[in-house]
Amino acid sequence: MLSVVIPAYNEAGRLPETLRALRGELDEMGETYEVIVVDDGSQDGTADTALELASGWPRLRVLRLPENRGKGWAVRAGMLAARGDLRLFTDADLSTPFDEVRRLRARLGGPVQVVIASRALPGSRIEVHQPRHRETMGRTYNRLLQVVALPGLHDTQCGFKLFTAEAAVACFEPLRTPRFGFDAEVLLRARRLGWEVAEVPVTWRHAENSRVSPLRDSVATLADLIKLRLRRS
Repeated sequence: MLSVVIPAYNEAGRLPETLRALRGELDEMGETYEVIVVDDGSQDGTADTALELASGWPRLRVLRLPENRGKGWAVRAGMLAARGDLRLFTDADLSTPFDEVRRLRARLGGPVQVVIASRALPGSRIEVHQPRHRETMGRTYNRLLQVVALPGLHDTQCGFKLFTAEAAVACFEPLRTPRFGFDAEVLLRARRLGWEVAEVPVTWRHAENSRVSPLRDSVATLADLIKLRLRRS
């Protein structure tokens, strides 16, 4: 079974369209699946919107966190609640089209237990670019990340990542970074546990209303990374 985890914070306006599109794609695949929306303490009715949709879609579950803890904590909750032998998390804006999951699944197997989407590899296609300052800061962060902790990975922040159930539990259960730096912690832990992390080029399009502040979150994420690099587990 495939589990799809969607962290959501104040996404009531965007969520219905996203879930309708996702349901169409998943039903067309013709396999067993579940979708888990994790409401990260939203203040705009995100959980109620998702619950209304779930009333007509038995494969949709909604988890409500009592307060806003950060994207990493929401993804963690969904990945640990999931029942699938494969567990994908994707952003609520579907910046990476869901059908790219086929490319990721094709790379799983053997020592590769984690596959991540990438906007920075040959073969990646950016249909709508981020503002230039955001792209520049993202590239700078990823270069620093390669030097500090994750050599060989070119885009760790794309919100579309696939794990086997074993890797999902092992990487997310001990998570200490609740906000945007969680990707680096999870991927570093996967490598320390002896798994390979495969990176796959995908199509991607920027969506407005991003929850990321380029300056604030890049600085905070880098600080989290330095702390992570100094820890042993």
